[in-house]
Amino acid sequence: MALKITKENYEEIMSKGLPVVIDFWAEWCGPCRMIAPIVDELAEEYDGRAIIGKCDVDSNDDIVAQYGVRNIPTLVFLKDGQLVNKHVGAASKDVLKAKIDAML
Repeated sequence: MALKITKENYEEIMSKGLPVVIDFWAEWCGPCRMIAPIVDELAEEYDGRAIIGKCDVDSNDDIVAQYGVRNIPTLVFLKDGQLVNKHVGAASKDVLKAKIDAML
């Protein structure tokens, strides 16, 4: 299960030293719901090697603005706190795995 990323735990997550993937989503977004099971599977597969979480755009304006998210779903890939990749829209598990593997 993907970690819930909020304003309250964002700094702690970023300080752990692991690559981070943030899935920006909303409950009302059809494509977001479509990729949710894939994001959850990836969170389990990469447990201990990367942090994979979901950030609700409706309740975390600061984080959304920080990464310039305008469309959802948007997935950002962060290594050492720096943005190294970004994907907008739904994607297959293989596409997302390749982006995560490139950070490891």
